[in-house]
Amino acid sequence: MTSLILLGILTGFVSGFFGVGGGMILVPMLLYTGFVMKEAVAISVMQMVFSSIYGSYLNSKQNKSLLKDGVVIGIGGFCGGLLSGLIVTNVSNEFLEYLFFVILCFAVYRLLMVHPAGRSDRKAQNKLILFIIGFFIGMIAMSIGVGGSVMLTPILSSYLHYPLKDASSLGLFFVVFSSIAGFSSLSLAGEMLYIEGAVVGISSLIGVYLGIKLKNITKITSYKTIVLILYICILISMINRIFF
Repeated sequence: MTSLILLGILTGFVSGFFGVGGGMILVPMLLYTGFVMKEAVAISVMQMVFSSIYGSYLNSKQNKSLLKDGVVIGIGGFCGGLLSGLIVTNVSNEFLEYLFFVILCFAVYRLLMVHPAGRSDRKAQNKLILFIIGFFIGMIAMSIGVGGSVMLTPILSSYLHYPLKDASSLGLFFVVFSSIAGFSSLSLAGEMLYIEGAVVGISSLIGVYLGIKLKNITKITSYKTIVLILYICILISMINRIFF
């Protein structure tokens, strides 16, 4: 139980600072502590419900203008996340691990290309495009136990030219919708671990608060470097698990 509390605090900090659901770091750590992939996914999804709601509340105090885009992307993610239980119950643990690995490779590549400050001439985005992006990310992300920000942040910053910090805030707001959908879907499928998920989720609130405080005072260029380091570290850990 103590290890789950510590994992919750660490995951919450990562969630708040990087604007992610936390699954990209929590799932590999749970795998190393003895959980199988589907159990790790269940705990991770429940943790995201706690950390994303609290983190988005804190972020909204800093920038309310992103909420409109966030709602559209989030609704798409919710709809896509409802399909995650069907996917998880019909594919193997090994397939989910390889899918997670491929997504991490994509995220690292896109972040290397992005300009952290975005573009000053960025135009308002088409709502249908935002919904479609949210739908497919929600469907895939909830199936592998990540909130979706690991995919959404690189897409928003590199293709739609959002500033990186804004993209990360939108990513965490997106996780609210996708994680609730994923939680509902996995619960109906009988795959949820309620006690372990609640312990990690409640503990994560401490880390979320500290992570967002630190993000707000970090320079944007330094923030990109730190984000890349995290993604690369998680990618290396998955390479070690899958191939060695």
